[in-house]
Amino acid sequence: MSNKYYTTEEKVWKYEAVIGVFNELFKELKDLGKKKPETTLSISKVKLINRVLTDAKDLLEGAPDHKYLDLLDSDALPQYGDAILVLSQFEGALKSFNERHYGYQSGVGDAWYIQPKKK
Repeated sequence: MSNKYYTTEEKVWKYEAVIGVFNELFKELKDLGKKKPETTLSISKVKLINRVLTDAKDLLEGAPDHKYLDLLDSDALPQYGDAILVLSQFEGALKSFNERHYGYQSGVGDAWYIQPKKK
């Protein structure tokens, strides 16, 4: 457990709420980006993406890679390629969160490392 760290139930719930939505959004964005990487995203797409990224960024508050996470700029609308780069950083940070806080525990199997409640 040398590379495993405790987290809270609240962060696990946030992770589980955001990871599925994030993965599907990122998959769709990459598919669209392959067809037209230099096309600019619409404001509605940027707002939708940023809602998911905001939840992910809140979850990752305090994580070592949090400082590298930025939302998409809704004033200077990004191209698909730029958005994919930003989401790639989030993907790496979410993967790191899972690797730090989830793993095999003797007598339990694979599970989250939840901070024990103080008595």
